[in-house]
Amino acid sequence: MLLVTEAAAEVVKTLTATPQAPDGTGLRIASSTPVPDNPQALQLSAAAGPSENDEVIETAGTHFYLEPQVAAYLEDKVLDAQVDSDGHAHFSLAMQGSARD
Repeated sequence: MLLVTEAAAEVVKTLTATPQAPDGTGLRIASSTPVPDNPQALQLSAAAGPSENDEVIETAGTHFYLEPQVAAYLEDKVLDAQVDSDGHAHFSLAMQGSARD
């Protein structure tokens, strides 16, 4: 299962914690290709809840919604995030048990 760092959870919490966002709003990770084989195929967006068949990951008070084929691709990955000096979030993936890519 995808592991999420505390930093990534905090970034998602900040992005989805707006007054107009319903409870359960989280980060949805979908794919631009039928079978994702690299991080560039992934699409991130805020979502009010999971779509049908999404895998749901809840961690540190945040929700992540993964399309089934994305969940399979991310099964052995770690999602991390950093915020740059301009306040923009940048997400990255690494293999579980390895140094960050």
